[in-house]
Amino acid sequence: MRGFFEKIGNRLLTFDEVFGEMMILLGQTLYFFREAPRNLQSIFVQMAIIGYETLPVASVMAFFVGLVLALQTGVELQKYGGQNIIGAIVGHSMVREMGPVMTSFLVAGRAGSAMAAELGVMKVYEEIDALRTLDINPVRYLAMPRLIGCLICVPALVIYSDCIAIIGGAIISNLHPKIFVSYSTYYDSLTDALKVREIGNGLIKSFVFGGIIALVACYVGFKTTGGARGIGRSTTRAVVLSFMLILISDYFLTRILM
Repeated sequence: MRGFFEKIGNRLLTFDEVFGEMMILLGQTLYFFREAPRNLQSIFVQMAIIGYETLPVASVMAFFVGLVLALQTGVELQKYGGQNIIGAIVGHSMVREMGPVMTSFLVAGRAGSAMAAELGVMKVYEEIDALRTLDINPVRYLAMPRLIGCLICVPALVIYSDCIAIIGGAIISNLHPKIFVSYSTYYDSLTDALKVREIGNGLIKSFVFGGIIALVACYVGFKTTGGARGIGRSTTRAVVLSFMLILISDYFLTRILM
């Protein structure tokens, strides 16, 4: 029993240490935001990787999520004659929760893992130490462009995914013989139910999630050790930790924004 509590205590100490180091990294990165105008090329490169290259996968994901949402809810609502509100349900589901969370998961799995692996390789092969030797701050040169790229691209991807999912829901609602809701009825229900505040809340969530993805990927990448195997562990660790923090922060943000 004593050994069990010692393990729990050690884990709590480790979590406290990791959280503190991540907050220090965040503070340092925010400090170097003032250098952003001098690093626009690096920022645009990260925006292309995080945003533009994620668009095809985000399109497929959002479209079929919209199809599934409309199909499942529409068939059930049709039993009670309530299929006319399917647009409101799809819109609320995507804008409030599924859009920010699923898009952030996609970015974390695709771009976040790539960032952690890239920085991990640089750490293992001492390229980060070489930057310090050349009097180049790794946080300014590596972390700051990635954080800005995520803060810009994740909300933009969420808006795009929401729109694609809503379009997918409209198509299946109109074409499915058991649902058959006209496009005008679908969009009237959507616009009547969806408020500007809810869209803003979804963007606030996506902004926070984007910061989490970049911060976790950079922190894990900077802490990578152990050669090729360590790089693989860091990539997995970055994705898992991002997922966990996104879900935890989603709960607290929902409570605050309700």
